[in-house]
Amino acid sequence: MKKTRLYDKHIELGARITNYAGWQMPVQYPTGPIKEHHNVRKKAGLFDIDHMGQLEVKGPDALRYLQKIMTWDISKMIMDEAHYSLVCYHDGGIVDDVFVYRLPGRYFVAVNAANKDKDYKWFSHHTHGFEVEVKDISDETYMLALQGPKAEEILQNLTETDLAKVPFHSSFEGEVAGVPALVGRTGY
Repeated sequence: MKKTRLYDKHIELGARITNYAGWQMPVQYPTGPIKEHHNVRKKAGLFDIDHMGQLEVKGPDALRYLQKIMTWDISKMIMDEAHYSLVCYHDGGIVDDVFVYRLPGRYFVAVNAANKDKDYKWFSHHTHGFEVEVKDISDETYMLALQGPKAEEILQNLTETDLAKVPFHSSFEGEVAGVPALVGRTGY
């Protein structure tokens, strides 16, 4: 069973751990799920989502490649834009739902934890005819989600980037608490 790099912190905070897609993940803390829910809905909550897969797609044909395998029109994305998309099989069946970010010189794709290995293989096996590199960067990065109506206010205290100027479905690369970060203003 895999553990995120914050696993020991979850245990220290009294989290009840459960299995999710082969990962030991916190399902609730001693405060209980109802209080946690209300805190996120009224203030904010920080979620460890590092079990999700993180892929980098780059190369001269990256746009053309992603246009072929995703349902979202990637060519319409402006720099630092992020969008939800489906990745489909040739017969129209769904491989996975993902978030794709257009960044300078590359694309970042967040895939679901349960499909991480399958998605990486699928992405990698469909590069024929494209000058493109697909790399699993999951072990080089860490994903957290800060959600709730106070999320912007909390995060603003940790970054010099003016978050009021980062629209929904956008991202920025900068520092958060002195750590280099890609921050996406996305959600379902």
